[in-house]
Amino acid sequence: SPQETLAALDAEVETRVAAIRADHPDWLCGKGCDACCRRLATLPQLTPPEAERLRAALAALPVAEIATTAVASTRSALPGGARHLPDPQSGACPVYAARPLACRSYGFYVERDTGLYCAEIEARVAAGAYPEVIWGHQGRLETRLAALGETRPLGP
Repeated sequence: SPQETLAALDAEVETRVAAIRADHPDWLCGKGCDACCRRLATLPQLTPPEAERLRAALAALPVAEIATTAVASTRSALPGGARHLPDPQSGACPVYAARPLACRSYGFYVERDTGLYCAEIEARVAAGAYPEVIWGHQGRLETRLAALGETRPLGP
């Protein structure tokens, strides 16, 4: 089923993320770092199972938290006025467990010849850090994700 395929992809990404974090406790991607949420050039694309999971998580948020998330979006420079942003005080994602695969893989996967995407991580790599990190292949991940259906941009 599409949900099982998505769960398998989530698990694969989490395994790589855990391995990188175990070897590098100072890794920048973590709770409180919301740079990628605030500086994306384009909105993440969601497959139908990702959108369904995200909608359910948003519907389960307390009203006060939904209001805070909506306020954060009005301060955002993201195209399309995306509403799904971290808490402005803590940088924590209110729907972390339901975040799209693009969010899960960001900072841990790269596409050959297109960079590491995160300017902070790129700066560390350019300075010689992380030479032994085995990055995930973003293109391969996206190809497998495409089997779950046509994507639509995250946003209202």
